[in-house]
Amino acid sequence: MPETPDTASREAARFDALVAEADSVSVDGWDFSWLDGRATEQRPSWGYARAMGERMGRARAALDVQTGGGEVLASVPELPPLVVATESWPPNIARATALLHPRGAAVVADEDEPPLPFGDGAFDLVVSRHPVTTWWEEIARVLAPGGTYFSQQVGPASVFELVEYFLGPQPPEVRGARDPERARADAEAAGLDVVDLRAERLRTEFFDIGAVVYFLRKVIWMVPGFTVEAYRPQLRALHHQLETEGPFVAHTTRFLIEARKPV
Repeated sequence: MPETPDTASREAARFDALVAEADSVSVDGWDFSWLDGRATEQRPSWGYARAMGERMGRARAALDVQTGGGEVLASVPELPPLVVATESWPPNIARATALLHPRGAAVVADEDEPPLPFGDGAFDLVVSRHPVTTWWEEIARVLAPGGTYFSQQVGPASVFELVEYFLGPQPPEVRGARDPERARADAEAAGLDVVDLRAERLRTEFFDIGAVVYFLRKVIWMVPGFTVEAYRPQLRALHHQLETEGPFVAHTTRFLIEARKPV
């Protein structure tokens, strides 16, 4: 059915309202509950938070690298006697401190660059959910002999249907970055034994343009430099597509890696 002036006006008003809302809401922390009902993401089968919590229950000294707002670590039922979390972004540091200090965990401001601010062999468990970069030699250094690194990471070309909608086709070296087999090789080169490595490709759906704006504001490396004003024409076109054709479908990629330091 051809678009009428009334429907075009309603669509434009809805676009403005959705974008204004998503552009003003806080994106601090690593809680995506604002997207409830507006986007869905299939979860990996291995259940990272549960599996990480089980390992925390057996640990004596643990480190959570790049904790974000501390939400995942705070969900652990039983923390070890010594728990430290690192984070680089000031709003997340404040959020993580508020969540984790009542649980007895210390939050350390760290720039996510080597070296980690801890001594050799300080932890028998190091965990990280979706680290931007894994500094494998530093992980190996701060692990005690027999200690474990347990991490869920973003895999190659994750949500690239959305990335390439805004940025255009990406070169093979960009699409192939964050390969789990590369992570295995880097872990082994640092002297660790990889005991588990699993990868999955998972369906993601965005139901309205507000969800897209919020996601790109929060996950800032997807479309570097993203702002509503810089991408308003593309956002308008995508809003029309969402309104007329239904959800925008993309696919996240995730991998789980567990590595141990030899005794």
